[in-house]
Amino acid sequence: MRLLPFATFSILLACSRPDPPGALRAKATQLVGSPSSSGSAAARPAPKLGTAADALPFSPTGRRLVSIAWRTWIYTDTEARRERYGYLRAGAVVDARDPPIVNDSCEGGWYRINPRGFVCVGMGASLDLKHPVAVASTVRPGRGAGLPYIYGMAEDVAPLLYFRLPTADEAKDSEGPGFEERVTAYKDRITREGLSTVLGELGAPPDFLSTRRALEKPYGAVQGLRYSAHMGRAAPGSGFAFSRAFEWQGRWYGLTTELDVVGLERTRLVKPSLLRGVVLPSDAGLPVAFVTSRYSVRYSQTATGEFKPNGAFGYREGLRLTGRGSPGGMVEANGGVWAADATLRRIEPRTNFPSVATGDRKWIDVSIQDQTLVAYEGRRPVFATLVSTGIGGMGDPATTNATVRGTFMIYSKEVSSTMDGDIVQATADSYALRDVPFVQYFHQGYALHGAYWHDEFGKARSHGCVNLAPADAAWLFEWTDPVVPPDWHGVVNKERGTVVHVRP
Repeated sequence: MRLLPFATFSILLACSRPDPPGALRAKATQLVGSPSSSGSAAARPAPKLGTAADALPFSPTGRRLVSIAWRTWIYTDTEARRERYGYLRAGAVVDARDPPIVNDSCEGGWYRINPRGFVCVGMGASLDLKHPVAVASTVRPGRGAGLPYIYGMAEDVAPLLYFRLPTADEAKDSEGPGFEERVTAYKDRITREGLSTVLGELGAPPDFLSTRRALEKPYGAVQGLRYSAHMGRAAPGSGFAFSRAFEWQGRWYGLTTELDVVGLERTRLVKPSLLRGVVLPSDAGLPVAFVTSRYSVRYSQTATGEFKPNGAFGYREGLRLTGRGSPGGMVEANGGVWAADATLRRIEPRTNFPSVATGDRKWIDVSIQDQTLVAYEGRRPVFATLVSTGIGGMGDPATTNATVRGTFMIYSKEVSSTMDGDIVQATADSYALRDVPFVQYFHQGYALHGAYWHDEFGKARSHGCVNLAPADAAWLFEWTDPVVPPDWHGVVNKERGTVVHVRP
């Protein structure tokens, strides 16, 4: 199963969950607190309030609203035929404009938000910035540099999902034999593997966590079996996104973005990939290369033309090549350093271009055979990196785990999105990967996105999507169109999105 874009998700599950706020047809529209319509007409008619023509940025007035739902939809207008611009994630706080517009589809009132669109206060949003879900979700995802959250993968025995802070006795009773030994061993392992910096400094639990009160969830009341403090174990192969980590009664915990409390010793903390693509300045271009050998000697050339070892390159280090080479199979990179060509994967300049490569139009070139991605503006390359496409190779995407080939356009983007596919057989096809980072859909469920569950970029690895190292996915997400505004979590393309060209 591939990624499920949020625009499709709501349609497929429309019969099994409530419509989002404002989904009902509006019958009557009233502007709360508006002046009387009587009197002299304005010299220039203003846009009708609550319509797409009214969806313009405004100066903040101090009014703010907060998302208290997993998805708070942002609409083009308040009328019956409105469409979606995107959505806010629980905890996002945005400027709102008074007065609200009230109709039968939103009794709490539609508020215009920056930079565009309308949000219904009610089921999905609140004017109470101290709402329990808002307070518990104040840590926002990071953008532009790497993973947006702290991530962990479930160990062989998946962690319990606590809905409140367990006491020491509850944790010991729930976790079974060997609990204290596992906690101690985990702390030692994190320190030994140098992963303490991933967690950061661990303080006390946040004030909103309690040993008596269950956390309110951003998707409503949880159904199913509940124990005294937890709801059973997560699915095998689960990946978790933690908004924060803390220490409580000698144990390290993580608070997930879905507001579950998880004992970290039952997870394998994700160490972000060190792979970084090559950003090309305006006066540079291809070729670039990535070191594919675990040990590749860095050489300097002497005045007599001999090559002298001068350290080593990092694994998958990106190099801008000058074009100079030697008969012995050496190639020069920027900075006057040399590498053995046999240890590199090169990305050569294109000899021809697709029709989309015009002017300064942004487009992305993905090669399945080379497992590479190059971002272009017109015919000028601006970024190059290694990727992982579908393990089906050049097979039929309809019947194999191959990446679809052709020319497409990014039609929606999400800062992170939970997925239930795209992990390769390592966990017996049990998929529950929370908050896959920087997802960009370009055809049905196919997407460019970061991957935190593997670090094999440069090799076919996915179930069809194009996997990128987290830092590369973060860079590409900010470069492409449509732009996701600050504090938003996802957008639907309403204009011309960046082209994605996938070739053999």
